[in-house]
Amino acid sequence: MTDPGVTSEQSAESEGLVIMGRVTGLHGVRGWVKVHSYTRHYLDILEYDHWRLHLTGAWREIQVQEGRPQGRGIVVHLKGYDDRDQATALVGADIAVPRTQLPRLKQGEYYWSQLQGLRVTNLQGVELGRVSHLFETGSNDVLVVAGEREYLIPYLPDVVRTIDLDAGTVHVD
Repeated sequence: MTDPGVTSEQSAESEGLVIMGRVTGLHGVRGWVKVHSYTRHYLDILEYDHWRLHLTGAWREIQVQEGRPQGRGIVVHLKGYDDRDQATALVGADIAVPRTQLPRLKQGEYYWSQLQGLRVTNLQGVELGRVSHLFETGSNDVLVVAGEREYLIPYLPDVVRTIDLDAGTVHVD
C-alpha cells in the first residue's frame, strides 16, 4: 500500500519512473482522454506504448492503444477504457514511464527530472536553495531555485558551472 502522504513525484522517483504528462480531461464518449505532455516536443509522449498512471495512490501500467494530436493537445485511447464513464477515473492522473526507457544522453546532458531537487550553491559556497523546477524561455532554459527566496538562473554553460548528480549539487556563478 502506498503512503497517502507521498506525492506522485516522490513515488515516481522511488520507483524509477519519470513523470511525462498528465491526463487532463475527457474526449468524446468512447473512452478517449486529453493529455498534457511535459516532453520537449509534445508528441514525444506517444513514443511510449505502455504508460504508468498514478491512480488511487499507486502506479498502474496501462497500454496506449492509439494517440494523436488534437488541436493544440493530444488525445489518447488506453486499453480497457472504452467509454466515458470508465475514462473519468483517469482524469488528473500523472503519466510516467520507467527511467530506463528514456533515450541515453550524451555526457554533460541531463533530463530536467534529474536536476529537480538538487542543492544549488554559488561559487563562494553559499547555498541558494534547491532546484524546484525548470522552464523554457525560447532562448535558454531556466532553473527555478527555491530557498530563502526564489532565484531564476539561466541554464547556460557560463552560469551553471558544474552538476554532480551523485553529490546532489549544482554550482552556479
